[in-house]
Amino acid sequence: MRIVPEATLAAVVEELETLYDPAWAESWDAVGLVCGDPAAAVRRVLFAVDPVRTVVDEALAWGADLVVTHHPLYLRGTTSVAATTFKGRVVHTLIKNDVALYTAHTNADVADPGVSDALARAVGLTGDLVPLRPAADDPRRGLGRIGSLAEPVTLAEFAARAAAGLPRTAWGLRVAGDPDRRVRRIAVSGGAGDSLLGTARAAGVDAFLTADLRHHPASEFVEAGGPALLDAAHWATEWPWLGQAAALLTSVLGARGITVETRVSETVTDAWTTTAQCEDTK
Repeated sequence: MRIVPEATLAAVVEELETLYDPAWAESWDAVGLVCGDPAAAVRRVLFAVDPVRTVVDEALAWGADLVVTHHPLYLRGTTSVAATTFKGRVVHTLIKNDVALYTAHTNADVADPGVSDALARAVGLTGDLVPLRPAADDPRRGLGRIGSLAEPVTLAEFAARAAAGLPRTAWGLRVAGDPDRRVRRIAVSGGAGDSLLGTARAAGVDAFLTADLRHHPASEFVEAGGPALLDAAHWATEWPWLGQAAALLTSVLGARGITVETRVSETVTDAWTTTAQCEDTK
């Protein structure tokens, strides 16, 4: 009888940290194992963007042994995990139910492939992808990605295609620029992309898709003749990475003869839940 190796949390974390080296994370970030016994068995792994209560409830209902999230639970640290706060309650619930929590954040942003690779494919970019801002030690890694559409389309057409490729949110997709403008070479960055506006302009792309753009920087960028801007919900731009990460983890563990079941959470944890149009007072 062939004995199939059992995945331990330590083995899964080892592979996650090969895919998303913690050394790649920003100095201010908090990545890695948040809770869990390294010797514990892992049979089911749930991938999600946010370590919030609804995701924990989903993990418990499905019988997950490990939750892998993109966003950290305690980004700025804490002196208490008392269940009197919602984050403390998350920690208590996970530990009581023997569910581990692991975070890959900015180290997953700059990985190859990483968050922006998945975003680029989700919105229809084809062919080779290159980092928008390459890492100093490895030009294959870095923030954002630049890619191309199979053929030029109008900005309005690309926006519709991008919206269809991303999960539905109340925010949807906001566009700055002439809707009839032809676009083909596109830059994307999962999560907040304000810091990459100048980089996108210098790259000479036709459009830049990201999240959390602010009024003044976006307005000035467009007025100065920069690429068209597409602003999606933060959660939506990072969600495509979950499927990519799940597939990669399954593959690398499978190469070791280890089998785990993975699941991508479809729970919408975007902060914005609805929109309402203001009345025209003119």
